[in-house]
This record gives sequence, C-alpha cells and structure tokens, in this order.
Amino acid sequence: MKRSILIFLLTTTICFGQDREKYLELIKDAHILYENREFEKSGKKYTAAFRAFGNQGEKRHRYKAACAWALSRKVDSAYTQLYKITKHGSYADYKYITTDSNLHFLHQDKRWKEVIAFVIRNQKRKIEADAKLDKPLVALLDTIYKEDQNYRRQLRKISKKYGRKSDELKAHWKIIAKKDSLNVIEVSKILNERGWLGADIIGYKGNKAIFLVIQHSELETQVKYLPMMREAVKKGNAKASSLALLEDRVALRQGKRQIYGTQIHSDPKTREMFVAPLIDPENVDRRRAEVGLGKLAEYIHHWKLTWDVEKHKARTAKIEAARKL
Repeated sequence: MKRSILIFLLTTTICFGQDREKYLELIKDAHILYENREFEKSGKKYTAAFRAFGNQGEKRHRYKAACAWALSRKVDSAYTQLYKITKHGSYADYKYITTDSNLHFLHQDKRWKEVIAFVIRNQKRKIEADAKLDKPLVALLDTIYKEDQNYRRQLRKISKKYGRKSDELKAHWKIIAKKDSLNVIEVSKILNERGWLGADIIGYKGNKAIFLVIQHSELETQVKYLPMMREAVKKGNAKASSLALLEDRVALRQGKRQIYGTQIHSDPKTREMFVAPLIDPENVDRRRAEVGLGKLAEYIHHWKLTWDVEKHKARTAKIEAARKL
C-alpha cells in the first residue's frame, strides 16, 4: 500500500490549465519588443501569446498587436487582429482608433472604412447594453475578479524568489485559498438565485469572474455548477472554450481522462511537464475545434512540449496502472 501511495504521489501533478501567467509573460515580451521598435518581432510574440492561450487574447493586447503589425507594414496581419476586436469583438472607442497614429498606414487600405463601421456599430451597441447592466452586480463581480486574479499573478514571482516548497509560497497559497472560499460564497449565491448570467447583464468581466471562481473552487462546487454552465453555453451566456477547461478539470479530479487537453501536468519528482491523460487522443484537435480552441500541438508548444500521440498513450497507461496498485 505504501508503495502504491508513493507511486501515486510521484505521478500526481500540478494542474496549470490555460496558464494566464505565461500568457502575460509572452505579452510582456511583446511589449518590450514594441518599445524597442522591433515591431515585426513584437507582432509575432503577440501571436504566440494568443495561440498559447487557446487563441484567446484580451482586447487591449490584440489592439497593440494590430499596431505592431501596422508599424511593420504587415497589413493583413494587422487587419486580422482588428477584425477580431471589431467585427468579431466589441471594440467601441471610435475617437481613439481614428486618431491613433500607429494605425495611420492602414487608412489607405479599403478595409479601414469597414473596421470603422464595426467600431461605430459596437459603440451604439455598448450604449444600449450599458443601460441594461446590473450595475451593483457588475461592481461586485469586478471586485471578485480582482480578488481571484491579483494574488495568483504573484505566484510565479514568489516561487522564483523563494522556491516552490518555500514557506512564503505556502503562506501565499493560504491567502488565495481564503479569498477563493469567500468568492465561492458570493458567486454561489448569485448562481443559486439568478442562474449563470450572461455578459448582457453583468458584463464580460463579470461573466468571466463567475467562471474563474467556479474553476478555482473545490470539486464538489465544480460538479454542482457544471450542468448549469453547460446550459449557459447553449444559451450564449458562457463560452464553450471556458466550459472545456472546467470539463477537463472536473474529469481529472474525478480520476477520469480529460476531453480537450487543456490541463498540463508536471511530475513532482522530475518537474517534467506533459498533457494530462486524455480520451481518444488521436481526435483531440477535432474536439478542440468544436469549442473554439486551437490545435493541441500549438497550445502545448507554449511549454516547449511536442505532441506525440504514442508517447502520450504510453504515459497515460503508466499513470493509470500506478493508480491500481
């Protein structure tokens, strides 16, 4: 029994999910390159960050990426980013985008008028949408979002300074755990009384805050609200890509295999990182595409990993065999 427990501990891993900290690290690199006027390299670094984060990216970062590509005269790449935040997004700052000298090179392109038309449309929608928001709830969820994220953003710095097994890091995790427990109380109350609200009621950040709190909660809470989030995705009140993260995390915590490959594990002994056990690994990219995620090979490249199906299957067999001992 002791041997089986030891083997289990050696193969128990730290789950990073879609590592926002690493995403922000790449964004920081892109910003430094931008400030050094290495615009093309900056644009490529922004692209790498988006791919590593499941082809997601904050609006302000995509805007900056568009500027980098515009300043390096890569017009098509610039418009790819602008379309994401205007045509397919909610960017609505008409005054800023029309006076931003970083984008002046794009004005001569016929697509510029189309982008501005999208901005004007979004501006009108924003005015209408803001009038429908539950302002007190938006404010509450904004605070919860900050509580969830701010302390987690300090983890890498503390770990690097004091070490992964340091008392300082353990103390910081205790703070996070306390904040998480308080956030779960608030979010559970909202979900129980009003259901999984969409961005039309609580804004995009508020909607994201609800997901993050559940994603960082105990398994019992995740299992309780997983069906509610599935329904929210069907109604357009939650993102399918976010649901994929929760589905994978719950499956792994229940001793099952993940579905979409969003969870990256690290061996506690060797610190080697790898894709956690995955169902039907040959067809993972098809499932990822269905929920708006990029290819797994691109995603794990962020951790300098190479996707090898046969190697993954062999590792999974070893992990699952150890659990049975």
